Amino acid sequence: MEVLGELPPQVEGPWPGAASQRATDRLSLAECPALTQRRARRSERSGAPQDPIVWAEARGSNVMDVDGRIYVDLSAGFGAACIGHSHPRVVQTLQHQSARLIHALGDLHPSDVKINLLERLITLFGEPSRAMLGLSGADSVEAALKTALLFTGRPGVVAFEGSYHGLSHGPLAACGYSAAFREPFAAQLNPHVRFAPYPQSVADLSDSLAAVAAALSGGTVGAVLVEPILGRGGVFVPPPEFLPLLQRLCRSHGALLVCDEVLTGLGRTGSWLASHAAGVKPDLVCLGKALGAGMPISACIGRLEVMQAWGDPGREAIHTGTFFGQPLACAAALTCLDVLRDEGLPDRSLQLGAALAADLNALRERRPQLREVRGRGLLIGLQLDSPARGLTLMRALLERGYITVPAAVDASVLSLTPPITITPERLRGFVAALDASLEALQ
Repeated sequence: MEVLGELPPQVEGPWPGAASQRATDRLSLAECPALTQRRARRSERSGAPQDPIVWAEARGSNVMDVDGRIYVDLSAGFGAACIGHSHPRVVQTLQHQSARLIHALGDLHPSDVKINLLERLITLFGEPSRAMLGLSGADSVEAALKTALLFTGRPGVVAFEGSYHGLSHGPLAACGYSAAFREPFAAQLNPHVRFAPYPQSVADLSDSLAAVAAALSGGTVGAVLVEPILGRGGVFVPPPEFLPLLQRLCRSHGALLVCDEVLTGLGRTGSWLASHAAGVKPDLVCLGKALGAGMPISACIGRLEVMQAWGDPGREAIHTGTFFGQPLACAAALTCLDVLRDEGLPDRSLQLGAALAADLNALRERRPQLREVRGRGLLIGLQLDSPARGLTLMRALLERGYITVPAAVDASVLSLTPPITITPERLRGFVAALDASLEALQ
C-alpha cells in the first residue's frame, strides 16, 4: 500500500464527495457566517463552486479529505507546514513532550523547553538580542509594535499598502492589505498609522521611500513595519536596495525597522531570514507560521538595547498570555529548526523555487492567461489576467488534486507556498495540471 506523504493526486469519483458535502452542510450551520458568506461571494464572482474540502489527514505534501481523496498541498497550510505535514521528527517530539509536560505556568514558572527555544531564537537573530513568544504571527507583530512604542515613546507607525500583518487590533491598524478589514473597527484602532506604497519595481522605489520619509519627518513615528517580500498582497519582490535604504531612513529619524518575516522567514525564501539576505539587520523581527511546524507559536526577536525597554523593574508583566511558550509548541519549534538545518531546507527552497519558476515561465510563453511569475524560493505568485480567473483556476486545480490559495485583494494572483520538503516530481505534476487547467478555461 502506498504511504501518504509524496503521492500524486488521487481525486477520482463524483465531485463533491458525499462525506465532504455532509461535512460542509454541517459547517454552514455551526461556523461564523462571515466565512460561509465569503465562500458564497467567491462562488458568485468566479462562476465556480467554492465549497471547501474537509481535511482528515495530512503527511508530507499530501492531504487526504474525508472522502479519502488525496491532494498535493501547495499551500503548506498557509505556510505553517514548511517542513511538511506531520514530519516524523516533529511527531516523535510531540509524543515525547506530551508524556512529560503539556503545560507550564507561563512566564511565572516556565518550562525547560521554552528556555531552550528562546536561546535558539536569539542565536538565529545573529547579534545580542532577546525574544518574546506568542501563539500567532499577529501576536508577534503586536509584540513588536508595543516594543517600538516603549523604546521610542512614539505612537506612530509606517506600514505599506498591500501589507498583511494579522487581524488582531494592533496589527490590524497597520494592515494595508484592504481598508475594508480596518473600517468596521476603525474607532478602536491606532490613529497614528500611515501607509506608503510598496515598491513593486525600481520605478516605484523613489515614490515609496519619499512617502516613508515624509511620514518620518514629523518625529512621531516609532516603527516602520515591512514585509521583506509582499506576500498576501500579491507576492512582490522589491528592488534589492529597498530594505537597506529603508533602514537608513529609520536610523536617521530615530524609528525602528520591524521586519515581518512570518511568511518569508525560516527557509521559505531561501534563507533563514529574508531581511538578512537583503543585507539589513532589523531592530525587530517577527516569526510565526513555519516556526511551530503546524503547532501555534510565534516569536518577536529584537536587539538587546531595544528589548530592554520592557525591563522597568517597577512595571507589571504587561505583555503575557496563558499559553505563550506552551511546552508542546516550543518542543515542536526546536525540532522544526533542527530539521531546517539538518536537511538544508533553506538552500533546497532556493533551488526548487528556481526550477519551478523556470517551468512556470516556460508555460507562460504559451498560456497568455498567465501574465507573470514572481517570487523567491518557494514563495511564488502567479499573476493571472483577471480576478475571476484566479478563483476559477484555484477550483479547477483543486478538482485535479492541487491545493492553492489566492493572493492580492482581487484574488488575481495564485499563491504557491508548498512544503520545502516536496519532491520535484510533485512540482512538475502541478505545472502539467496548471497547463491543462488553463487550456480548459480558455
